[in-house]
Amino acid sequence: QVQLVESGGGLVQAGDSLRLSCAASGRAFNAYVMGWFRQAPGKEREFVAFTWTNTNTGYSDSVKGRFTCSRDNFKSTVYLQMNSLKPEDTAVYFCAASRRGASTSRYDYDYWGQGTQVTVSS
Repeated sequence: QVQLVESGGGLVQAGDSLRLSCAASGRAFNAYVMGWFRQAPGKEREFVAFTWTNTNTGYSDSVKGRFTCSRDNFKSTVYLQMNSLKPEDTAVYFCAASRRGASTSRYDYDYWGQGTQVTVSS
């Protein structure tokens, strides 16, 4: 089992950057695909990014080129570097862990953090 704790959210202005972190506890962190999802009020939770290794990553079209997902297996931590933030990036951001391989579907992720709020003002 894996416990996940996100941090780094906050209130920023459009165009600013923010880095989210997700610290994992438990065993075999490097065996998990780590994903980031977000959920805005009244909307479904949507895929943002995943990392299997730091050279095997995937992104949604809405964040590609602006966000970078990376991991440090020694620290059991996954990061989401968010640049050029837009008001439409406002959401609660969740990290998640999967042993089912790289996936953009939230149903393939077994463990979830509690989420961290990101608010981007215009």
